[in-house]
Amino acid sequence: MFCPSCGKENANGAKFCFSCGAKIGFALTKEAAPSDIITSNGVLEEQSDATTTDKLWFYEQGGQRKGGITEIEIANLIRSGVLSRGSSVWKNGLSDWVKVENTELRNYFNHGEPPPLTGEHVNNSVVWVLAFAPILGFILEYVVAGMVYDSEYSAERAVSNGKFWYITLILNIGLSYWDEKRIKAAGTNTESFSGWVWLVPVYLFQRAKALKQNLAYFIVWIVCFVIVLSASA
Repeated sequence: MFCPSCGKENANGAKFCFSCGAKIGFALTKEAAPSDIITSNGVLEEQSDATTTDKLWFYEQGGQRKGGITEIEIANLIRSGVLSRGSSVWKNGLSDWVKVENTELRNYFNHGEPPPLTGEHVNNSVVWVLAFAPILGFILEYVVAGMVYDSEYSAERAVSNGKFWYITLILNIGLSYWDEKRIKAAGTNTESFSGWVWLVPVYLFQRAKALKQNLAYFIVWIVCFVIVLSASA
């Protein structure tokens, strides 16, 4: 049996999860439950009916497997916003993890709410600026250096020595953060890659996968980064 709080597997009959300490077993009176699932002392430890086990749902959150929980419980997670379109779920009978909107759980979403934008419908203006950010940052470094130093030679030496490297870093992270907020506003669940905004190539790769787009802007960023490295050498 699995802990409904942390998803860890426990021994059958366990009353508390060995990992997080959450209560697993629960008491029912004979009036509240069928007699065939009541133990001799009147306490329900675990319902042995296989059909009930088949109905338990598991879900992914923050890279961790959680569940199993009943359909009512997972419906509450959807309504509360813990799970959204793009979240991965699984239950017995499914060959692999699937998007929650591709299961019968989609009925619990607000039908008046449109699905998230994907593919060609997403505004990619910011991400394409981000794709060229290594070169744009390099140019900005020269501009700032020219304002700080009196001679062109001193400015060029300062940039070559990496004295203004933080300008390119701030530009890349700032554009990544801005773009993530824009696509989140478009309805995309960015939980799986929002933590990568500080590592731009990973963010771009995960973004393209989530939005069902090609890797063009990811490849452009890599090429620009290599060009800047070559120019600085």
